Amino acid sequence: MSGRGDYAAPGLPPGAAIGQTAGMNGVLYPVAASAQQALSAPLGRAARQADAQRLAAGEVAFVSEPVGPAFATRDAALDAFPGRVDDERPGHSSTVSPEDRFLGLREVIAGPAPRRRSAPIKPSYQDGRRWPLPAPPPPTVWRLSVSYWRVRQAGEAVLEPPPIDQQPRRRAGSPADPRELRRRLDEPLQAIKPQQALDIGLFEFRLPDAPHIVMPDE
Repeated sequence: MSGRGDYAAPGLPPGAAIGQTAGMNGVLYPVAASAQQALSAPLGRAARQADAQRLAAGEVAFVSEPVGPAFATRDAALDAFPGRVDDERPGHSSTVSPEDRFLGLREVIAGPAPRRRSAPIKPSYQDGRRWPLPAPPPPTVWRLSVSYWRVRQAGEAVLEPPPIDQQPRRRAGSPADPRELRRRLDEPLQAIKPQQALDIGLFEFRLPDAPHIVMPDE
């Protein structure tokens, strides 16, 4: 461990995992060009984007992508990656250290996503039910998801969303852009116009029959 308190991850050369100071439990995300490389042979690991850019010697983007095969059950996925993700099952209890929490299991739809219904369902009024029974859920599988700093390739375009006031309106029923949602959430709340000064006090009211008269409320 260096004098700066950098953390050296097991199995990586000294200095390959940077950005975690002493006393902090930040996640050290892999720096790689693909999800498979992030899982097997990353360039290094870093907690902050600036440290990841130094390891990659270029620009990076934080992404989360599925990697590896699909499993029919969560138990099968946990058995395939022992010690890589938290396992709370009796007899298999294991907890991943804070700096290694860049992997997770996600339940995703098997195959292509089902198409949305183009029209609402008409009520049936049968057997005492106003609405028909919902359609069965689509089949799902479990996959390993890795969050990492993806190294941007040379010449790769960096897509920045336009300002909110210049973004086109989204059509009803169309999926929202995740980047647009994150940008909207990061924007501070602002009033449409400056708040005007109150023309009466907090303990005053206007007479219903004579609104031009302000009376004290005691």
